Amino acid sequence: MLDRPDVAAAPFRPAARIADIGVSEILQIGARAAAMRREGHDVIILGAGEPDFDTPDTVKDAALRAMQRGETRYTALDGSPAMKEAVQEKFRRDNGLDFSAGEISVASGAKQVIFNAFMATLNPGDEVIVPTPYWTSYADIIRIAGGVPVLVACDAGNGFRLTAGQLERAITPATRWLMLNSPSNPTGAAYSEADYRPLLDVLVKHPHVWLLADDIYEHIVYDGFRFVTPVALEPALRERTLTVNGVSKAYAMTGWRIGYGAGPAALIKAMAVVQSQSTSNPSSISQAAAIEALTGPQDYLDERRDSFRVRRDLVVDGLNAIDGIDCPRPQGAFYTFASCAGMLGRTTPQGRKIETDGDFCAYLLDEAKVAVVPGSAFGASPFFRISYATSQDELREALARIAVACAALAA
Repeated sequence: MLDRPDVAAAPFRPAARIADIGVSEILQIGARAAAMRREGHDVIILGAGEPDFDTPDTVKDAALRAMQRGETRYTALDGSPAMKEAVQEKFRRDNGLDFSAGEISVASGAKQVIFNAFMATLNPGDEVIVPTPYWTSYADIIRIAGGVPVLVACDAGNGFRLTAGQLERAITPATRWLMLNSPSNPTGAAYSEADYRPLLDVLVKHPHVWLLADDIYEHIVYDGFRFVTPVALEPALRERTLTVNGVSKAYAMTGWRIGYGAGPAALIKAMAVVQSQSTSNPSSISQAAAIEALTGPQDYLDERRDSFRVRRDLVVDGLNAIDGIDCPRPQGAFYTFASCAGMLGRTTPQGRKIETDGDFCAYLLDEAKVAVVPGSAFGASPFFRISYATSQDELREALARIAVACAALAA
């Protein structure tokens, strides 16, 4: 290669589609907290959306057997026949829904299923209604796909749930999709049959609007709440609904990267085109593990849900005992989403004023060595999210530290 020092390299220029999109704030906070740990600080990280349970042994054993059988090659593009059969069984058993293999897509995580759907359907300017607070990736995926996220603020007084009136006002001729996540990340709010019905009635009146139902926390609900997925309530929406789920949360398989979706065959076919030019098939080994997760013993789901419920109550009660914090009791998932409005305007021992939820969370990390995520990352302030998917001992210690840090703030 010729040495040409006189030829300067052109500066890097990102594609316009990602120019205004950054790495998730959740990941940034986690990275900073992890760096502090490496420096010797005793940091408690309550930001990860990941169960602390191990993947069940039966699932790991199924993956090992698949490898020993030599099932280490490419599978069908959007899921092996056996994997799709497992998804079909899951929908019949848990939701009373029948889907053909051609109506099912399997991908490397539920996030990829969502990404494929939007890449396959959105044209520049198409709108997607996203109730807030919302999982941070939703809006950015929509933008990357060329769409426009229409963020609709949902009031804490209504349990952070979208109302029929809000939905009706948000729909325009450009609306392509409505996204609903129940139970929700970050709030833990869930939609009952009575909550869903007015929304589904609105959608029936607007045949150009499709529905994406993110059901990833389906099995993590509390206090007798009955989970229901929208298309099981309103069959008229079946031909324009994509129901998304996966094995990451309930089965503690975040690293296995398997998600799936069920919807109209034409949509699934278009999503396969996108996947064919990105990852192709999901891991054959992970599919073998997911088959066992979906079709094998399910009894441990109740045990893990009960454990999460105990931790939920521990965190909610602990936060509500702190002056200036108000935390509703979530119906599902493994997050609390508490208001820190009572902390705004207070001053730290170092003389800095807490003006935003971001300031409050930064203060907790610096002063209490507890990492939590500001509500602004989810489109709602002034709140903060705690993931209680960790041990009770660690949660108690974190709550004690938060209480001491809050007491040190001057009014």
